[in-house]
Amino acid sequence: MAEVTDADFGAEVIGAELPVLVEFTADWCPPCRQMGPVLSALAQEEGERLKVVQLDVDTNPLTTNAYKVLSMPTFMVFRGGEPVLSMVGARSKRRLLEELADVI
Repeated sequence: MAEVTDADFGAEVIGAELPVLVEFTADWCPPCRQMGPVLSALAQEEGERLKVVQLDVDTNPLTTNAYKVLSMPTFMVFRGGEPVLSMVGARSKRRLLEELADVI
């Protein structure tokens, strides 16, 4: 799964043609680590319709603050350069797919 930074967030997420699911994550966050396999599977299965990336909140404060991310993990879906969905907390792949159904 791709990682994005403050430096390339605009190109990789805002400028993406597909909808992008961004996980705002941190190394010290156990639920974030738990989401790793779920997001990797999602990226493989939905790669035609959805781009999945991670952003480390500790090393990318500009983007984290710009979107007012306070809890980890926070998931945001960007479509056409705009955030269209925000979810907080770990979830199963099935639940994540259900929540994403309206935006991908």
